[in-house]
Amino acid sequence: MTTTKERQWRIVAPVIACAVLGVASKAAHAQEFSFLAGPLKSSSQNPYSWEASYREGLGRYAAWSFSWLNEGHIPDHHRDGQTVQLWGRLPLWGDRLELSAGAGPYRYFDTSQAQAGGNYSNTHGWGGMFTLRAAYYFDNRWIAEMKLNRVQAFGGPDTTALLFGIGYQLDAPESRGPRARAVPRTTNVTNNEVTVMVGTTILNSLDSESNVAESIEYRRGLWHHLDVTASYLHEGGHVQSRRDGIAAQLWATRAFFNDRLTLGVGAGPYLSITQNDDLPRNRTGDGRFAGLVSVSASYRLTGRWLARVTWNRMVTRYDRDADIIEAGVGVRF
Repeated sequence: MTTTKERQWRIVAPVIACAVLGVASKAAHAQEFSFLAGPLKSSSQNPYSWEASYREGLGRYAAWSFSWLNEGHIPDHHRDGQTVQLWGRLPLWGDRLELSAGAGPYRYFDTSQAQAGGNYSNTHGWGGMFTLRAAYYFDNRWIAEMKLNRVQAFGGPDTTALLFGIGYQLDAPESRGPRARAVPRTTNVTNNEVTVMVGTTILNSLDSESNVAESIEYRRGLWHHLDVTASYLHEGGHVQSRRDGIAAQLWATRAFFNDRLTLGVGAGPYLSITQNDDLPRNRTGDGRFAGLVSVSASYRLTGRWLARVTWNRMVTRYDRDADIIEAGVGVRF
């Protein structure tokens, strides 16, 4: 039986992770973004895994990273989640090759076969992620990477994945190899922005039902790397996933390429203000409050206009988790 404290922690934990990212930004600026994929081994089958990762240096021999990991379709489990890892790293071969080891907490979202009643359930849980990494740094900022990930999940199957991919140094290195640190920022990444977006909402069920989603977002910079947003979301008309509501999020945000490109990760509460009556009768609570965990990128087309892409994960307590993936245009002022 899930306790009240556990349910509250499921909503609050993403906000804490976002705050950790904000604190870490005092030490370093944006450095590396990478994408990797490869085979995954679980106890019963060998599907695939992929990972998108953002990494910053904390000195020559240390770093930290934020990653979104997808563990493919393990039988009766569709699991993904986020992890923040601390790394020890060793530069070799004139700093072209880096060997590193990282570890950190893993917050996962698992769509699994229901044990009793219903077709599926959305399970949220914690685990640990342990990684070995080898990376080769080219002179043109590109990186060739290989990772060995080990996930140990509390309440779910453990997995091991061997991933291969490429990365890019978002800040130009001071010399050959990975950048150790960057000069601290003295101005806010964001002033004020209003963005209108459209996309798709995908219910986290075994059938992944989808429909059109729309939203409008107001974003304001609070500090050098900290934004706040207020959003109105409409999640389409599917009988199982329809929600309209308002959300507030705190964001850790970085800018590079002369502030034209930004990346951010955000988390906060979501309040449903209209909702279908076709909800499970055994859900916990009234179903109006949920959590929203998001990653977003924007490109500033001019001094006034921008394009933005956002991936939201709606975290509910009544088996109606959903991915809301949108793109749109905004104005800066």
